[in-house]
Amino acid sequence: MTDPATDAARQTRTARARWLDPAWRAAALAWVEGQLHARDMRITGPVDQPHIRPWSTALSVPTDDGLLWFKAGGPGNAYEAGLLDALASWGTRGILAPLAVDVDRGWLLLPDGGTRLRETLDGAPGLAAWQRILGGWADIQRELTPRASALIAAGVPDRRPGRLPGDLETLIEDPDVGLEAADRARLRALLPTYTRWCAELEALGVDASLQHDDLHDGNVFVGPEGDRIFDWGDASVAHPFGTLLVTFRSISNRGLGDGETERSSLSRLRDAYLEPWTDRHSRTDLVAAVQLAMRVAIVGRALSWKGALTGIPPDDHGEWSGNVGGWLLELFEPTPL
Repeated sequence: MTDPATDAARQTRTARARWLDPAWRAAALAWVEGQLHARDMRITGPVDQPHIRPWSTALSVPTDDGLLWFKAGGPGNAYEAGLLDALASWGTRGILAPLAVDVDRGWLLLPDGGTRLRETLDGAPGLAAWQRILGGWADIQRELTPRASALIAAGVPDRRPGRLPGDLETLIEDPDVGLEAADRARLRALLPTYTRWCAELEALGVDASLQHDDLHDGNVFVGPEGDRIFDWGDASVAHPFGTLLVTFRSISNRGLGDGETERSSLSRLRDAYLEPWTDRHSRTDLVAAVQLAMRVAIVGRALSWKGALTGIPPDDHGEWSGNVGGWLLELFEPTPL
């Protein structure tokens, strides 16, 4: 178990200095207080800063109407505020809707979501819960498919399959990614194959939608109000099935037994997730799309890390400095299914 004091010290060392700047904090709290005043609410205790990362921070705000959370994103993921503003305006279910948003500054004021899925699992993989959550998330993605262009207009990154080969080529040649020469050569050689994967995925005809890209048990609230997904700083408009890459890896990391048992468990979750799409596509095509999408989405994960570290001095990258290149090299590893 991580020592909270040690973890807090590590976060502080790797945080962008502005999250700890008294002037920035004063401005953030002034905005929070203004939003509370407009709702006839007030702060009732000390405001803590339990989450500090180079790319974002969060403040816990006790009020006379319960605990609230302020979140700020860095340059590469500040679009989360505009994304949530759009989702809330459309009445999207299954999200933690913000109380207030400052799109220009990437600021959010959120209610407390309650209990995360992670806190209910007691070390287990939570297959029953994930079967329910993934089915519900697929329904949301289906509903948001017609909004893909509006999401891109709101600032959500465009990571549809047709764009990704060019993005991969750019990352390969980017010296800031820190790839070794041999790895760059391997990735260049893979580029035609990756381009073919993207084309095959598009040809299967599943439309792009919102893709959370970091959907694991720490980013879902569960409870009487239903499942609510949060922390959208990695989200993109992409092939929807790419969502399973991170989800399946996080579930597998909790232990699903031997290889065949793991494949069987993940296949059941995959089928629950795919069910909403079976009215328009054959199951054979959907299964093929999952296999391709999880492979293609690896570049999306590299781009998410590239975005998260945008505008942050290299000395502040800390343990995350190799994540962009590390994800690219995952293209040579097997996917969970």
